[in-house]
Amino acid sequence: MKEVQGEGLVGLPEIESAAHRLAGIAVRTPLLPADVLSDRVGAEVRLKCENLQRAGAFKIRGAHNFVSQLSDEQLSRGILTYSSGNHGQAVALAGRLRGVRAVVVMPTTAPKVKVEGAKRLGAQVVFEGTTSVERKLRAERIAQDEGLAMVPPFDHRHIIAGQGTVGLEIAKDWRDVDIVLVPIGGGGLAAGVAAAVKRVVPEARVIGVEPVGAASMRAALDHEGPTLLTEVDTIADGLMPVIAGQLTYEHARDLLDDVVLVTDDAIREAAALLVHRHKLVVEFSGAATTAALLSGAVSARGARVAAVVSGGNIDPAQLSQLGRPA
Repeated sequence: MKEVQGEGLVGLPEIESAAHRLAGIAVRTPLLPADVLSDRVGAEVRLKCENLQRAGAFKIRGAHNFVSQLSDEQLSRGILTYSSGNHGQAVALAGRLRGVRAVVVMPTTAPKVKVEGAKRLGAQVVFEGTTSVERKLRAERIAQDEGLAMVPPFDHRHIIAGQGTVGLEIAKDWRDVDIVLVPIGGGGLAAGVAAAVKRVVPEARVIGVEPVGAASMRAALDHEGPTLLTEVDTIADGLMPVIAGQLTYEHARDLLDDVVLVTDDAIREAAALLVHRHKLVVEFSGAATTAALLSGAVSARGARVAAVVSGGNIDPAQLSQLGRPA
């Protein structure tokens, strides 16, 4: 168990302020008992169902918290982000709620369901490359040329504080939780969840989960700083940044008890179990924490475990191909 340390980390007051801003905007998602999963792993598991959140993922929490702190002058010019999908949809929704223009730069490989979701919410979608670095550079050029306010996907304290409301809700709803599992892409969600949980339930362990083929935070921790991955390859498209953020890395270093890795096969098996046994529509990124339990990457026997199910924006074709779990 790690104790909270380090200067410059997002504090509980920031997360509580974000929760106030999100009141009436974000859904307070349920922490559902997962009986089948619990029986499989010998633990009491509850699922924090952010797949039931507005726009289908936790991202509206950080996006709205950030956008709500922009000036009227900034908002009048519009907002912009770069995203593999869920953050883009969240920024589109945040723009729609404030009545401002939103532009989203997405990879050419972005899932159709996420592209359509961003467009349906009113965003202008621009495609660029396949990596987070490529779309970030394109977004920065557009922001400079058109004067748009950039809404970063993860490496900003307003984003981390917004995502931290997931952890705040877990801690308040289950005070005797032993382990909190959270997926890691760029690390904003993991950073925020750890920042909240470690202050409200300091004895709880917070463990991040990454796919083997895109373990940017594990690389950052192993090399003592954000490290560019030369290649990423995973079915979990929401967990594919090629480099962790500096601020999210600092939170992971100081607050996370561990970061474990799961294979794509384990993620696919977990998604199938969540769909067929728990009747939850979950994208592969959202199934990573369940995969960590099923695969044994996290040993939780006898523990009380909250697993964050981060999103549910899965392509219907992929959903129909999920075989029934054993």
